[in-house]
Formats: sequence, C-alpha cells, structure tokens
Amino acid sequence: MTENDALERALIWGGASDPPPLPDLSEAAAAAGLLDVAYATLDSPVGRILLALTPRGLVRLAYLDGDAPEDAVLGDLAARVSPRVLAAPRRLDGPRRELDQYFAGTRRRFELALDWRLTHGFTRRVLRATARIPYGTVSSYRGVAADAGSPRAFRAAGNALGSNPLPIVVPCHRVLHAGGGLGGYTGGLERKRVLLTVEGILPADQ
Repeated sequence: MTENDALERALIWGGASDPPPLPDLSEAAAAAGLLDVAYATLDSPVGRILLALTPRGLVRLAYLDGDAPEDAVLGDLAARVSPRVLAAPRRLDGPRRELDQYFAGTRRRFELALDWRLTHGFTRRVLRATARIPYGTVSSYRGVAADAGSPRAFRAAGNALGSNPLPIVVPCHRVLHAGGGLGGYTGGLERKRVLLTVEGILPADQ
C-alpha cells in the first residue's frame, strides 16, 4: 500500500483498517414499501443455505453451491417474485432458528408460514402432499402422486419434487422409490442421506 493509499483509506474510514459495517436498512426499506423479499444465509450440515421471506411467508430455501450461486438465486427471486430483494438477516431469525433446531434433533415440525407462489397446479398439489409426510417417516413417488389426486402420475410427481423451492421445510427428502431406493434429490443424494440420517430414517453409518 502506498502512502497515498493509506491517506485515502484514513480519510474515508477514519483511520480504521477495515471499512465500517453497513447499517441495517431493512426496517427503513420495509417502512417505505421497498422490501418485498428479505433474505439471509445459514451454514448448516448440508452446506450453505439461502432463505428468502415475503410478507406471506418463507418463499425460497436454496442450497448454495456451484450450480446455484447466491447471485443466481437472488436473480431468480427478483425475476419471479419482486426486484425489491434485500439482505435482512434479522427478519430471518425465526426460520434460521428452526432449521438449527431441526439439525440439532430438537425440532420435528416446522412452524413457518409458507409462500407457495413459486409453485402451481399439480406441482403445488404434490408439494403440499409432501409437506404432510411426518418427521421420521417416508412415502413413495406413487404415494405422493396419489395424495395429489393423480396416482398414475408418479413420474410427474418426481419432476415436481425436483423443482421444490422449499426443500427441508417441504420434506421431499422423505420421498423414496417404492422398493426403498433413495431416488433422486435436487440438492444431491449426499444431502438427502444427511437429512434422512438426522431424522433417524437411515443409520448414521450408511
């Protein structure tokens, strides 16, 4: 760093070695009607997660990885829900706390309001049926298709589960092949195994 760089840093930041933290603007933005989607991230046993909340409820839970970086998830929310998307960690304290409790084994049921607007038609019916599968139990693709009103549409049910915008909370990991095989999972089978292990469905060493 040159002397000029050091002087500029001192003038801008008052001599601090790091920039001051940005103020939390979420409350002011909400009061001004400029916050439609609040989001925050969470480190978990299945990797880093992004949570997004609207006034209706939790609208998105996304696994952040190479296939779904944070910017891409936020861009999708801006396009499909509202461009008024803002980091507002305090507004996600409740969902993050419930997820921490779930992974710690102290929560068996989420008590979160859900915003279903990213789902439609048969997909929504399948996911609502999936949301009713109790903790620690499993169903099959044919089972959730039947619960959604179309017992023969089990392949379409698989596609619906693959597009689940609220994994974990809407527990598509509890849906297995009829023969007991794991089936697929958008977040990857290793994540599915972790979630099933948390719930005691799979032994810890499997």
